[in-house]
Order: sequence, then structure tokens, then C-alpha cells
Amino acid sequence: MKGRFTYLGQRPYGETTKLQETILGDVLEGQADTLLLLQHDPVLTLGANFHAENLLLTEAEYAAQGIEVVRTGRGGDVTFHGPGQLVIYPIFNLERHGKDLHKWMRELEETMILTARHFGLEAYRFPPNTGAWVNGNKLAAIGVKVRKWVSMHGIALNCGNDLAPFETIIPCGIQGYGVTSITKETGGQISVDQAWPVVKSAFEEVFDLELDLYSTGTCG
Repeated sequence: MKGRFTYLGQRPYGETTKLQETILGDVLEGQADTLLLLQHDPVLTLGANFHAENLLLTEAEYAAQGIEVVRTGRGGDVTFHGPGQLVIYPIFNLERHGKDLHKWMRELEETMILTARHFGLEAYRFPPNTGAWVNGNKLAAIGVKVRKWVSMHGIALNCGNDLAPFETIIPCGIQGYGVTSITKETGGQISVDQAWPVVKSAFEEVFDLELDLYSTGTCG
């Protein structure tokens, strides 16, 4: 099956949310599944299940650190995005992939398990929590929204990003567990530029896709 992908570099969160909405409309009208790969400017995103106590600072204190705070429509609680972290937005028509939300989430986790394996890491699932975990810490967070069986939002994979901002929140609302990165686990600096082609290949394998490069126009 054919699909499309693009790597957008570093983008503001709001800009890419609008882009996702546009592409979601295109996919609803029959366009190919589309994978967006990018980095975000520093931002805390608050999901549909957000609890205020999971922010350990005030919004003014986050702003003083250059971190935006944004409410979103995705599932989950709070997480951090910033440079050095790969953000992955699969805008896929799930009618082409089993039309099963549980299956979709497990397959997203599988893309991260395959990616981690490429870098010599044994990632795993940690039910009932979503995401991919390594050595007791979360490597990749997952939060999605599905509209008429087309998915948006997606995955945040820690590559070589600064993990300190995660200490100012309770990531995903999960007490007692930390956050890690490919760089921290391997002991070698792993960049987004090294990781995104691996993630693309993992999506092709898990979803039986051939992803062709395309331009998003205003953002591509």
C-alpha cells in the first residue's frame, strides 16, 4: 500500500496542529496515509485526560523557561516536546488498518520497539500504560485522537533531547517512573536526523506501507 511522509524540521506546535487538521481532511476524502516527522519548539501539551496537579510549576514559570503550555485534543495527560525529540504524527485512515483502536495503539508501540532495537535497545510495552519503555523508564509517549476513523497526533520519541523539563511535570500523569532517551540509554549522542529514517522504515514494516516523500506546501 502506498503512503506519504515528510520531515519538517523544527516547527511550532500550533502550526503543525493546523497542518494535521488539513491533512486529516484530505485523508478523509481518500488521500494516502500521511506520516509527519518533526521536532517542536519547547512546549507542554495537555491531553484530554489532563490533571492540573501534574504540572509542578505555574504557566508563568514555564514561560520564563521558554516553554509554551498548550491544551490539545489528543488522549492522555501532560507531556513535553522540544528540540532533539522526534515527534511522529501518523495521519492514517484506520479503515485500512483493521479499524480497531486497541490494535492501532499496539502497532504504534511496535514501531517504537523496532526503532529502539535498531539502536541496540530492548524496548517493551508496560500495560496498562501506553508507550515504549526501556529499563523501567518511558522512551516514547503516545497520545492520539481519531475522527471518523482517521488518526492524528501520535508519538514523541526521546532521541537526544534535554530531559530536564520532564522533571517539572508528572509525565503522562504516571507517578513513580522516569523518562529516558536513546542517547541516555546507549551512551552515544543520537540525533533526530539519525532516528527519523529508522522510524519511517518501522512504520513501513508494521503497516505494510511504501512511504513516498512529498511536500506539504506551506509547511513542507
